[in-house]
Amino acid sequence: MKCNIVTYTVCEVYPGPNLNVVLGANGTGKSSIVCAICLGLAGKLSFLGRADKIGLFVKQGCMKGIVEIELFKSPGNITITREIYVVNNASVWFINRKPATLKTVEEQIEDLNIQVDNLCQFLPQDKVGEFTKLSKTELLEATEKSIGSPEMYQFHCELKNFREKERELENLCREKTTSLEKMKQRVERYKQDVERYHECKRHVDLIEMLERKRPWVEYENFREQHEEVKQYRNQVKKELKCLKEMQAPWTRRIQEAEENLRNLDMKTRDNTAEIKNISQKCKEKQDALDMKDKQIEEINQAFRMKKDEETNRQKKIQQTQIIIEEWQNELDTMAVCESLQPQIDAVNTELKKLQEERANIDNDISDLRAEKTNQEREEKRIIDRLGQLNNIMHMKEENLKMRFRDTHSALMWLRNNKDKFKKKTCEPMMLEINVKDSAHAKYIENHISDNDMRAFVFECQEDMETFLVRDHQKLRVNAVCAPAESYAGSLPSRPIEELHRYGFYSYLRELFDAPPPVMNYLCYQYRVHDVPVGTQKTRDMIETVIQETGLKQIYTAEERYVIKVSSYTKQNLSSNTCLREARYLTNSVDTDERGQLENQGQDIKNTLKSLDARLTALLDRQKLLEHRDNKLRQKKKALLERGNRRRQLESKIGVKHDSLRQLEQDAIDLEKEFQLANAKIKEINKQKSELVTELMHLMKRIIPLNVIKVALTHQMTRVTAEKNRLQSEYKAATVQLRAAQQRFHELDNKKQLLYEKCIELMKQARHVCRLGPDQDFPEEFQVAFQTLPNTLEEIDAFLNEERTRASCFTGLSASVVEEYNKQTQEIQQLTEYLEGKKNELNNYKQNISQVKEKWLNLLKVMIEQINGKFSKFFSSMQCVGEVDLHMENEEEYEKYGIRIRVKFHSSTELHELTPYHQSGGEKTVSTMLYLMALQELNRCPFRVVDEINQGMDPINERRVFEMVVETACKKRTSQYFLITPKLLQNLTYNDKMTVLFVYNGPFMLETYKWDMKRFRKRRQRLSSMND
Repeated sequence: MKCNIVTYTVCEVYPGPNLNVVLGANGTGKSSIVCAICLGLAGKLSFLGRADKIGLFVKQGCMKGIVEIELFKSPGNITITREIYVVNNASVWFINRKPATLKTVEEQIEDLNIQVDNLCQFLPQDKVGEFTKLSKTELLEATEKSIGSPEMYQFHCELKNFREKERELENLCREKTTSLEKMKQRVERYKQDVERYHECKRHVDLIEMLERKRPWVEYENFREQHEEVKQYRNQVKKELKCLKEMQAPWTRRIQEAEENLRNLDMKTRDNTAEIKNISQKCKEKQDALDMKDKQIEEINQAFRMKKDEETNRQKKIQQTQIIIEEWQNELDTMAVCESLQPQIDAVNTELKKLQEERANIDNDISDLRAEKTNQEREEKRIIDRLGQLNNIMHMKEENLKMRFRDTHSALMWLRNNKDKFKKKTCEPMMLEINVKDSAHAKYIENHISDNDMRAFVFECQEDMETFLVRDHQKLRVNAVCAPAESYAGSLPSRPIEELHRYGFYSYLRELFDAPPPVMNYLCYQYRVHDVPVGTQKTRDMIETVIQETGLKQIYTAEERYVIKVSSYTKQNLSSNTCLREARYLTNSVDTDERGQLENQGQDIKNTLKSLDARLTALLDRQKLLEHRDNKLRQKKKALLERGNRRRQLESKIGVKHDSLRQLEQDAIDLEKEFQLANAKIKEINKQKSELVTELMHLMKRIIPLNVIKVALTHQMTRVTAEKNRLQSEYKAATVQLRAAQQRFHELDNKKQLLYEKCIELMKQARHVCRLGPDQDFPEEFQVAFQTLPNTLEEIDAFLNEERTRASCFTGLSASVVEEYNKQTQEIQQLTEYLEGKKNELNNYKQNISQVKEKWLNLLKVMIEQINGKFSKFFSSMQCVGEVDLHMENEEEYEKYGIRIRVKFHSSTELHELTPYHQSGGEKTVSTMLYLMALQELNRCPFRVVDEINQGMDPINERRVFEMVVETACKKRTSQYFLITPKLLQNLTYNDKMTVLFVYNGPFMLETYKWDMKRFRKRRQRLSSMND
């Protein structure tokens, strides 16, 4: 085997045919040999567990790695070579130096029964712990592949496949049997539905024939009714004619009675009108009498009221006299009031002074509040204006932040660290410069470079250096230092008035404001104090301006001119450029106005504080005066009440005397009032007697008229009775006549309706039978109609009965018959298919029985052999170990497995080998002994075990090593590779062993310098010298 991967640049290994012990210190490359075996034999990277890309196994610094393995095979060996490329993680395969595919390599390896992914055959260092994690099933399959005959694993796979197919067929047969049963049940239901469908069809045909006959029967009934009505109509017509001839005499006598009644009625109305006229006059006289009685009652009521009024006056006089007497007694007992006027005058004087002082304070408060309101209004105006100016500054700062983010960050740092600078510092010029008119901004921006527009201005070099360091911030910003000498006040070369005739109206310096350091720098660096700005007029006469003014830089409305003197010709050379639009100074702030506003705002704040203090003092004084005023008023009120009580009593007594005199003057003469009332009543009684006389005269006139009215009423009653009798007789005859006429009209209408109905029924009957207008009635219908009922009642009853029977057959259609035939055919097909699958299932069961017997025989023999070897090894270590076949269900072949049970201590029971129950050393010993038990039974060409002895104690390690040597060095055993970093002293060795020492490191001899004979001679010489 040759390789140059992982730790090796060049490595060639010659193993022996039996046990090969690969020995070397950690890190020398023992496991690299294992990796080379796995990779060279097409092993998966995941099995090694070291890397997920093949290129990572190439030695670091190399672009390609090679693994070459020579395998024994009769009659000739085969050499497999794998070239690994780092660039694209690709591999190229060769067999016997000829290119080959991975699939060809895998087929060759499989023919030799090499299984590098089988832990029972190939156990690398990183997979030692996973052996005990193998499930029983996985362990059985690995063991079968490793030591079982080729047929055993094939039988096992066939059993699992047969069982899976058997399970599928059983499920399929079960499902199809269930489906077949459901289909048979469905067909059985369909069979009943088909029978019901045919029965329903018979009922429907009978209903159709009944519905065809019914119109003809109905037509015949109506035709017979038409004939009967026609005969009865003619008979009623004759009776009507006789009744009309008998009615004429009654009509004449009724007319005579009506004429007599009209005459009597006229007389009665005249008599009634005269009686009504006299009755109205009687009513008027009676109303007049009632009015006179009412007048008399009103006179009596007025006299009674005067009488009551006089009684009340007398009571009021008595009550007033009592009150006057009580007040007079109180007044007599009251002492003479002391003189209170001096005290009242003193209180009034003090109140007057307080009121004057309060008035003055109110005026002062009003003036202060008015002044405060004016100041607050002015303060609000200033704040609003400052807000507008600050908003413009904010817009300029946002423009700076958007265009120069580092400059804006430095600006924020500057504002927070102004205490670090000795002199005044100025923010970027684009923030400090305020153009007076935004239209002039383009001149300033075209004159000053962009770098200086965003540059900070300092007054001393030390401050600028402090700023540029900025706590080691890595920001790209510009900074300039203003000259120590003042240039801001420099005068231009000539006054601007001399340049007006050329269209110039100002120098650049006058177009903007800036702090002194900024203006000083701009005058020094850009001479803004000596660069004029002109108009379109300047542009029109630009040649004259250049020749006559001698200016170096000038601006017109839209252009900039720079004039230089040629060093050779001494002539003026001019260049002009169009002005770009302003970007930084379009939003300008008037700094003078801003400063004035800030000063005014501060003055207003101070004034407001002073006004608030004065207003507070005045309000406190006002409250004190108000409290004093309330006390004086209460004192004055008490003094006045004491002095006014006597005057109040005297005044009240005077008022009551006046009231008493008025009551005495208002006395009423009841006698006189009584006489006046009697006189008025006598006059009214006289008028009443006259009215009674007139009323009696009218009553005498109305009596004869009533007698005449009664006579007329009697005559009208007699004539009316006669008329009513005649009308009654006439009416009876008329009723009989009208009844006859009504009967005639009804019969005539009925005859017409019956005729139309007959025509309609005839058309309907022919339509139902599908007959043409001139087509004769078919004979088949006549024969069919003879067996059916002949009356409508019988036909309707028969129809209802048949329809009821037909309605019982709901949900039926012709598709039921089609579905029945279809389902019957499907049942036949499914029965045949199911029979075939059952036969196939029986065949599978027979195959399973045959294969199972063969497999179990081989398997049991294999497990008995393994168990014998395994138990023997454990017995030699004074321990107990067993290997047996484990199954949960005899038919579940995929769940068959090998169970390993071990006991390391005599006091414990046998326990199944698991990743958790045993210790690390016990698991390692169990794994190693199991692999040794497989060694003699092994049919694979070699086995690799990497550093499995690391977890063992020295006793177990010695015992296991001896077993490995004994087992692997026997005849007819496969090649064995045992990888270990160390060996115990005084171990048992065998001549068939091959020990491969792995030396690797920076001081290792080159391969071509290795001379084993010279090494042995040197060792012998050193030994003799020591002796």
